[in-house]
Amino acid sequence: MNLTVPARANGALIDELHQSWLSDRHSVSQEWAAFFEGFELGLARSEEAQPVAAPLPASPLQARVDDLVRAHREFGHMAARLDPISKTQPSNPALDPAAFGLAPGDMDQTVSSRFFQNGRPMPLRELVEGLRAAYCDTLGVEFTHIQDPAIREWVADRVEKRRRPDRNDPAIHRDILRKLIEAESFEAFIHAKFVGQKRFSLEGGEALVVALNGILELCPRLGVLEIVMGMAHRGRLNVLANFLKKPASVIFCEFQDFFNPEATGGGENGDVKYHLGFQTTRELPGGHTVEVRMAANPSHLEAVDPVVEGKARARQRVLNDTAERKKVVPLLIHGDAAFIGQGVVAETFNMAQLPGYSTGGTIHIVVNNQIGFTTLPADARSSRYCTDIAKIVDAPIFHVNGEDPLTVLEIAEAALEFRQKFGRDVVIDIYCYRRHGHNETDEPSFTQPDLYNVIKSHPLPSERFSAEAAELGTITPGESAEIRKKIVAEWEASHAAAAKEVEGAKSKSAFKGSTAIFQAPYSHEPVNTAISKARLDKIVKAMTSAPGGFRVVQKIQRTVLDRRKKVWKDGGPYDWGFAEALAFGSLLAEGTPVRLSGQDSRRGTFSHRNAVLYDEATREPYIPLKHIAPDQATFCIYNSPLSEYAVLGFDYGYSMDFPSMLCIWEAQFGDFSNGAQIIIDQFIASAEAKWRRPSSIVMLLPHGWEGQGPEHSSARLERFLQLCAQENMQVCNLTTPAQYFHALRRQIHRGYRKPLVIMTPKSLLRSEDSVSSTPDFTNARFEEILDDPSIKDPKKVDRLVFCSGKVYFDLVRGRAEAGREKTTAIVRIEQLYPLHDDRIREVLARYTAQPRLVWCQEEPGNNGAWFFLAPRLAGLAGRFLAYAGRPESASPAVGSYGKHKEQQAALVKQAFEV
Repeated sequence: MNLTVPARANGALIDELHQSWLSDRHSVSQEWAAFFEGFELGLARSEEAQPVAAPLPASPLQARVDDLVRAHREFGHMAARLDPISKTQPSNPALDPAAFGLAPGDMDQTVSSRFFQNGRPMPLRELVEGLRAAYCDTLGVEFTHIQDPAIREWVADRVEKRRRPDRNDPAIHRDILRKLIEAESFEAFIHAKFVGQKRFSLEGGEALVVALNGILELCPRLGVLEIVMGMAHRGRLNVLANFLKKPASVIFCEFQDFFNPEATGGGENGDVKYHLGFQTTRELPGGHTVEVRMAANPSHLEAVDPVVEGKARARQRVLNDTAERKKVVPLLIHGDAAFIGQGVVAETFNMAQLPGYSTGGTIHIVVNNQIGFTTLPADARSSRYCTDIAKIVDAPIFHVNGEDPLTVLEIAEAALEFRQKFGRDVVIDIYCYRRHGHNETDEPSFTQPDLYNVIKSHPLPSERFSAEAAELGTITPGESAEIRKKIVAEWEASHAAAAKEVEGAKSKSAFKGSTAIFQAPYSHEPVNTAISKARLDKIVKAMTSAPGGFRVVQKIQRTVLDRRKKVWKDGGPYDWGFAEALAFGSLLAEGTPVRLSGQDSRRGTFSHRNAVLYDEATREPYIPLKHIAPDQATFCIYNSPLSEYAVLGFDYGYSMDFPSMLCIWEAQFGDFSNGAQIIIDQFIASAEAKWRRPSSIVMLLPHGWEGQGPEHSSARLERFLQLCAQENMQVCNLTTPAQYFHALRRQIHRGYRKPLVIMTPKSLLRSEDSVSSTPDFTNARFEEILDDPSIKDPKKVDRLVFCSGKVYFDLVRGRAEAGREKTTAIVRIEQLYPLHDDRIREVLARYTAQPRLVWCQEEPGNNGAWFFLAPRLAGLAGRFLAYAGRPESASPAVGSYGKHKEQQAALVKQAFEV
């Protein structure tokens, strides 16, 4: 017979279908068959792990009991009492035994289920109570969405056989109470001492500190050496003081009006105290230590997520933990509204299991105060929970009442155990509340008067826990008062020392634990980036070879490997892809690791790189740059997911914590880099000024007007230049492969680090005009300004055209067509920022006939470098420049190729006539 699934199936029917399926696998519908197959697979995995008690004989009652267990596993969280300020516990009729045909008279019957406690026989009443205690108390668990049966069974076993901290252990109770009081009294102390100042209090969510310490204290047993953390501003000062142990005296200094950020290792501009990073080494019992690093974060709440992942992966590389990734654990603390609301969270989750971005699992803790500024969940999300986004990576989700600190502690430990066992993300959702408004100057009762009437009268978490401990006899009221008195005295002592801290730290040096890095200022001094001919030869031989039996795709063999061999033998012409490979190979041979990631970066958007060869029969990969020399450094190249925001954030974080590596992010087209604008604005451009956190990240942004429309032309050069100040980063628009080679090598061969943004070419990648020769790599260096090499008599020059990038070659052709080879000089500004003023003056001094000065660019007048460079060049020259380029435009480029050619010809002509 062929049975179909009814709209509602009771336990008896399920049992009947199951028995029918066991005798004939084709007797039920495909939907039921899939269900029973999954059931049997999960059971088999569970039975492999541990013995199961002999079940009672199968019966309709048995099916109903199994169904009840499955329902609690799947829906128990919906009836859990998670909200600490709710006076009622939610209920779910689907969990009522009566819904499964189990009557009150059945409660004393002895039953068992293979799904619960290994099939141990027990009265039905005990089974129901056990299910409710496991799934419907102060803990709600979501895990049935996980596709791996072994992981599902592990979670179920961990929840159903709760290894709870001893609820009658005075030592555990005192430790928890101390942490709650530390968190509460810290906030109360600041509230009293620094009236009206923002701190983004943790009050209502103090259980976070309990969770963090629970994770920390378990680290030595599970082999964890480091924790890399990220969080937004809510509760950050509390976590810095009470978990990372940042000196409270320093935090109190930061509240002072006269505080100088440089005095405690901040950047030249500084930042608000609740954005700052910190690192420390926590000492634990038994002589163990765990290093904890907190990344600095802007007000863009979740922007730090991919940065932390990149930092964690870099630390794993440093510690040689790239196989299991057990030694360094990334830990992210989220707010409920931001976790579900900000897209970078999904982008970061998507990278969790990818080869180039996995960190072996992240512990996510949501401080769920059930509100976002003034917005309640009904207006903030379409999903039931703010954590539903985590289901895309099959993460188990533990919802826990923040006023049950013992369960919070238990789940924190379980989360770390899960991460270490499975190498996957896990989420702890701590339900709590926000005692004040969004900040301490905000009045929440304007928008939630009913809610805040309840919160005002709600007891403090420490008071509730003290009362429970007193009732159990583990902590007396007098002991609780003494703990509080001692902790408050410590805050008072730190406050008294605050002024002394500032006075003693006036020199520009980082206090212990500061993440500040002091480095030499930017310099235009030339850097020796040339390589020997012998080294070049060795690199070329390696990059143009493949192992015996490896069948290189014939077109790649012919157009890449064979062509490069010929170019090498002839001494040129080297194209951009070849020059880049030489730069990478030479750094690797010198011991500098290289990482490149981006969309399609292994081949290159324009098929110019081909860094990974594939066997044409098996697609087995071979990476020649991994075979330069036996003792070479590591070369990593990855195709990224279709994301700019998270991937750039990841690579930026990587570059900060592995400074000896050349770390590069490449956009598919430069136009798409604005998808990562938050990372560019809040981190890359400003991190050194705000936090004194330098980076040498390289951004490769394909840029140039070639008739491909408004989304495939502009990397928005003007936006990067607008961000330039205080020598914060380098922006280049290069014209030769050798210049690219030297710019990449220069990133490593200097005593300081700055981000490097390169407007990379597209059509120039294979242009016969834009090529280099062997001496350009072995006997040259990077030139920030390139004077016109064709001008033999500068006195005859009556027009001097400044430009940058690809338009230079159009200008050279236009000059020839106009017959102005001897009277017009074309000067290339290869590095637009920091601008080499002295070199510009030298060039201007060479042309003594006071030539007409022109700036020419491909970009529209409101784009490109015109607005940035015009006043600077005019100041250096003592006179204004004329403009030659596209007119101002709301869109960066036209969609018609014919119109493009017309505009390009016009701007070149204009350069010689304006």
